[in-house]
Amino acid sequence: MTVAQAIHWFDFDAFYREVNRTLRPGGILAVIGYGLLHITPEIDAVIRRLYVDVLGTYWDRERKYVDENYMTIPFPYPAFPTPYFEHTETWSWGHLAGYLSTWSAVQHYMKAQSHDPIALISADLKAAWGEPAEREVHFPILLRIGKPENG
Repeated sequence: MTVAQAIHWFDFDAFYREVNRTLRPGGILAVIGYGLLHITPEIDAVIRRLYVDVLGTYWDRERKYVDENYMTIPFPYPAFPTPYFEHTETWSWGHLAGYLSTWSAVQHYMKAQSHDPIALISADLKAAWGEPAEREVHFPILLRIGKPENG
């Protein structure tokens, strides 16, 4: 059974009851997500300022599980060790700006403050981006794999 970029929203008790009910004998549960992107130290510092200093109180409480790399989600099964994975994309400046605008905390901020929080860091972010038209953007993959003891 696989859950991708969603478990942090679940009612854990209800979810694990369904896993135990529906997972076939010998089956495993794989929980997958992705963490905060990284590009270069200079760009990452500006994004981190947006993420923590500007948007910190606007993130839903469940976001902490993503920030903690899914290591603190309730996980009632013996876990398999997993290697580090990351997903890499090549993005333009516009793609990055568009992606940041999809963050739920950006939407919460705009509703509460009536202005776009990305505007607060946009000049610094563009300066940190610099000349390349495109850059590699890396997303760490969050992964928990477990097998119920009765599986």
